[in-house]
Amino acid sequence: MLQRIQTVFLMLVALFMLLTLFLPVWTLKAENGELVQQLMAMKLIDFKATDEANGVVYFPYASMAICAVISAIIAVVSITKFKDRLMQMRLGALNSLFMAGALGCGAWFSTELMKEVGASGNFGIGLFLPAAAMMFNMLANRFIRKDDKLVKSVDRIR
Repeated sequence: MLQRIQTVFLMLVALFMLLTLFLPVWTLKAENGELVQQLMAMKLIDFKATDEANGVVYFPYASMAICAVISAIIAVVSITKFKDRLMQMRLGALNSLFMAGALGCGAWFSTELMKEVGASGNFGIGLFLPAAAMMFNMLANRFIRKDDKLVKSVDRIR
């Protein structure tokens, strides 16, 4: 049901997790300002490589993208389960695990790249979107629990 606030929060979760796929997680720029390396949710792009095939590495960096896609799917499924609040709460808990996985993978890969390169680089918005999605997921779970308590209290009155 679209009029419930938790539906809006779950839509934001799905949107943020899908945006994570397309925004940079970490970037390394040279002193003159041009990009050297860029970590996306699916791949690591090395702009200094001689050809494009050698400059893109997918494994193991795609694990962050896999967690983000699964998290977005779970959020959409959770929206459709509005009649079963207990299932929504369980899906919310499962979704938190996948969002934490995406956030952890992004942080791990970016710190490993910083150690490998020996430079700090810049964290991108793609690293922080899963954390924001986790906050919205917690808010959605809170309002789902609140709805469940309200329905149970009305049932007791009858």
